[in-house]
Amino acid sequence: MVAITRPARLPVPEPAAQAHSLALVEHIRAAIEAAGGFLPFHRYMEAALYAPGLGYYSAGAHKLGEGGDFTTAPELSPLFSRCLARQAQEVLAALGGGSVLEFGAGTGAMAEAILDELTRLDTLPERYLILEVSPDLRQRQRARLARFGARVTWIDAPPPAFRGVVLANEVLDAMPVHRLELTKVGVFEQGVTWRGGCFAWDRRPLANRALGERAERIARLTEGVTPYRTEVNLAAEGWVADLGRWLERGVALLIDYGFPEHEFYHPQRHQGTLMCHYRHHAHDDPFVYPGLQDLTAHVDFSAIARAALEAGLEVAGYTAQAFFLLGQGLEGMLQEAQGDEQAYLALAQQVKRLTLPSEMGELFKVMALARGLDALLSGFALHDRRPTL
Repeated sequence: MVAITRPARLPVPEPAAQAHSLALVEHIRAAIEAAGGFLPFHRYMEAALYAPGLGYYSAGAHKLGEGGDFTTAPELSPLFSRCLARQAQEVLAALGGGSVLEFGAGTGAMAEAILDELTRLDTLPERYLILEVSPDLRQRQRARLARFGARVTWIDAPPPAFRGVVLANEVLDAMPVHRLELTKVGVFEQGVTWRGGCFAWDRRPLANRALGERAERIARLTEGVTPYRTEVNLAAEGWVADLGRWLERGVALLIDYGFPEHEFYHPQRHQGTLMCHYRHHAHDDPFVYPGLQDLTAHVDFSAIARAALEAGLEVAGYTAQAFFLLGQGLEGMLQEAQGDEQAYLALAQQVKRLTLPSEMGELFKVMALARGLDALLSGFALHDRRPTL
């Protein structure tokens, strides 16, 4: 018998959605059997999110906004994207031109607001490229961005060489992570097995050399706290290494929730950062509604910085989202609406959610990775936190 678990407080999916989830359960169950009864967690997460036609990002369910599972900053307010556009303008001007490449463009809201702002600033990029793995989201983006014509192009892989601005908003957190468990008797890799008609946690002695070296580093940071469960995002580090191969000149702006290493692997964070999102409910059970809920983990920005340096890139800036947006003139954008009280109050609420420490302002960070760019990035002028990495 096949089952899908559901905490009592979560909404019940429609019958068609439940059938879709059960199809993915069977797909992953077959993968577990083929692997000998144990599937490392990063492979489970990869299937849950990206299995063709079944995974969360590969199927057509509504994901973003009020009717979806979570809200991102571009969906919350166009002011966020306007600030990114101003940083992009600065980089494109320093390069003497270039293109913009956005990874995971969601509904197209960020691309639309950026292109509108760059049009207003008379600094449109040569091309606006979008790399989107979700067929459903790609279709929505095409409809939303049709008015920009051939300037917007969808691609299936990064170009062999690129000059301009790369944007990755909440991209790294959706990459499959390895789960480690540090104990008094050794280090284990957490994975998934099939037990009692449903998925269950399991573990195996750690055999991956790269993960073993990382585990030693984590053990030093956690001061011997055991058991200590956490994540390592080798996929994100690989993405940065790949970026170093095709970014000829320009800047990649990475916006995501996370911490520098000493905070990510804090002794008190002994259960890790893995989170799941379903219809705006957050919880920590990755086996609930496979294919219907989002799975994420916070980003270790120190690891991203090391991967960038190894790839020949410069870490050109690192700060909290609030400082980045304020450095790009967020307050001035708010003042533009002062003549319309209703619009001003609405934008003021959006600014609070984007910048307050209790909202997105502190947890979300912005990191700039650069090559061949001498100009100072104004988004990091207010408070550059690179020394904390």
